[in-house]
Amino acid sequence: MSAPLPRWLDPLPDAAAQRALDGWAIEQRGIPGIELMERAGRGLFELVQRRLPTGTIAVVCGKGNNGGDGLVVARLLRDAGREVDVHLVCDPSELRGDARVNLERLPGSPPRVFNPGALFEVAGIVDAVLGTGAGGAPHGLIGDAVETIAEAAVHGVPVVACDVPSGVDGSTGEVAGAAVRAVATATFHAAKPGLWIAPGKGRAGEVAVVDIGIPVDGRPPETAPRAGLIGAAVIGELPHRGAEATKFDGGAVLVCGGSTGLSGAPSLAALAAARAGAGYVTALVPASLNVVFELRQAEVMSVPLPEEDGALVPAALDLALERCARADALVLGPGLGRSDGAGALARALAVEAPVPLLLDADGLNAHAGRLEELAARTAPTVLTPHGGELARLLDVGGDEVRARRLSLARQAAMRSGAIVVLKGDDTLVATPEGAVGISRGDAPALATAGTGDVLSGTIGALLARGVEPFTAACAGVELHRRAGQLVGERIGVEGALAGDVADALPAARRMAAEVG
Repeated sequence: MSAPLPRWLDPLPDAAAQRALDGWAIEQRGIPGIELMERAGRGLFELVQRRLPTGTIAVVCGKGNNGGDGLVVARLLRDAGREVDVHLVCDPSELRGDARVNLERLPGSPPRVFNPGALFEVAGIVDAVLGTGAGGAPHGLIGDAVETIAEAAVHGVPVVACDVPSGVDGSTGEVAGAAVRAVATATFHAAKPGLWIAPGKGRAGEVAVVDIGIPVDGRPPETAPRAGLIGAAVIGELPHRGAEATKFDGGAVLVCGGSTGLSGAPSLAALAAARAGAGYVTALVPASLNVVFELRQAEVMSVPLPEEDGALVPAALDLALERCARADALVLGPGLGRSDGAGALARALAVEAPVPLLLDADGLNAHAGRLEELAARTAPTVLTPHGGELARLLDVGGDEVRARRLSLARQAAMRSGAIVVLKGDDTLVATPEGAVGISRGDAPALATAGTGDVLSGTIGALLARGVEPFTAACAGVELHRRAGQLVGERIGVEGALAGDVADALPAARRMAAEVG
């Protein structure tokens, strides 16, 4: 049994957890299923009224509980005087249980068998075809319905989805075939992971959570989710610099990297570490680049290491380890380059460094196909790949990473024994045990070169201050996100620089603490 999520994650139940929760509420807490369905349908109805306020609405219903929710919406819309065209993607005789009850409650014209052409003639569509538990590519009449709704959306007919857009795996965000792109999704009790993880996130539109009255207390372990949204509350877990603090209380961070033409990456990581609260930051860089660091950042110490043609070499290992003995965390990889010598150094230093390690950029590339070597480490390890780096680590294609982000982030964490931070608008923070924190994203100013280095330095600083690794990674992701938003608000998204994001970290932390 997995450990419960930290309290600072907003739970996102997958299909199994939500099914167990619904069953518990009905069987153990005595809440009739028809009552849960009514509350779900009413919440969906309110969203439809807000997003699709005029014109005829087509409600397309499957044969499960999702379809039953759609029938509640159809009834409430008709009761409100709206024109509603109800479609079933099954024979009415196939409806069972609470869905059957709501079919019998429907006033006005009975549903008709799904008619594709009619969906292009309405003001909006309610997608109640497939629910949270559906997975894989839709097929048959259901597949035809999903394809048609998706096509209608492309042609400008707005869609509001019931619980999850049909074709999106609510547990993972994966899209195996045709899938609906909604302008909004009403999801019940809590949002599902697939609404926040790409590619499903891009299909969900506005996510409105509908409280359907499931009790908070006494929930059994099988209802516990393994994923949650990272929020401002995680910032409250971080230590504060008191009046009596010295630079040594803030933790000492080493940043090891840099090569000819790539000196900016370790500089940004070092700057971010300092801005994120580290008391002492030192850059371990190729000797020929040392003057660059001396001139660029007055607040960061630098140590020249043995090199060859502007890149670090294995001979730098002993001096790097000597410095590790006086440090609290190591950020390894920014700007390291892909020379054989630099790769060999990265692998040796990663295994032997006795301090918490954040591995990024070419430090990750040096471990392509060798993830299991990192499991030998005894100190905490955090990996921060983007999609291409994760593909190389796991020896899979980039398209597979884009399609299966949650699954592959968890796989990499399990194989490496490390916390894996898979970067993106939906940044995922996965533990070896399978727990996942998911970023809310919405920080387009971060879509520029160097912001990954800023994230590395930020998490490295938190590790150096002794923050538990999963907490440090999630807090770093949230600080980074909020700093990106702050930069976008202050100077605009276009033209924002990674250095701007690093400089905004202290203000982002202060503002997040006020919210949390």
